[in-house]
Amino acid sequence: MDPRNNMPVEPNQQPFPGQRKPISTERVVSSIPKGGTEATWVYPSPQMFYNALKRKGKGDDVTEDDMDPVVHAHNTMNEVTWQHVLAWERLHGGECGDPRLLRFTGRPDELSPLARLSSWFGGQLPFDRHDWWVDRCGQEVRYVIDFYFHEEAAGTPEAFTLRVRPAVDNLESVVDRSKMTIYKTFARLGLPCPITGAPGSIGKEAVQAEQHF
Repeated sequence: MDPRNNMPVEPNQQPFPGQRKPISTERVVSSIPKGGTEATWVYPSPQMFYNALKRKGKGDDVTEDDMDPVVHAHNTMNEVTWQHVLAWERLHGGECGDPRLLRFTGRPDELSPLARLSSWFGGQLPFDRHDWWVDRCGQEVRYVIDFYFHEEAAGTPEAFTLRVRPAVDNLESVVDRSKMTIYKTFARLGLPCPITGAPGSIGKEAVQAEQHF
């Protein structure tokens, strides 16, 4: 297994035992720069995704016909997640103009502290969690992503929402989260940055990322 994405090092594009019909083996190239290379990440094909679900014992309620839309939704969520990450990385644009995704892992059975706190006050639980490690020009930064599905909005762009933020692994991330909260609040109010007095481009970009799914 490749520790960067928990997928087989050699992609398994063969039909899974018992599979009833062919599934596409086409892979889509992402826009997400891959750490340690000059390339971008490549998404798993619908066949690879199906095999992974079956291997993990999570494919009992999916069919071969489900895989194209499932993979499309998966890819879209990752692209939107990266736009959220880039909005956060704007806080460090002066020191690194080329952040890259080093590795990631799914942690669906582990609630993030924010998700747990929100649930205590009646908030919805996420259906998935990822941790992403970003190479900030030599500095490794972990991001936590909570994915939410809203049943009442199924079939619309509002059905999925994300919460993306740097993990509280050090003081710098705590400061970044405080800054971004201020920037986004002022951007939503249409006010200039309270720190520089200039138009709040960082906060505006972060708010726009939240609206694009």
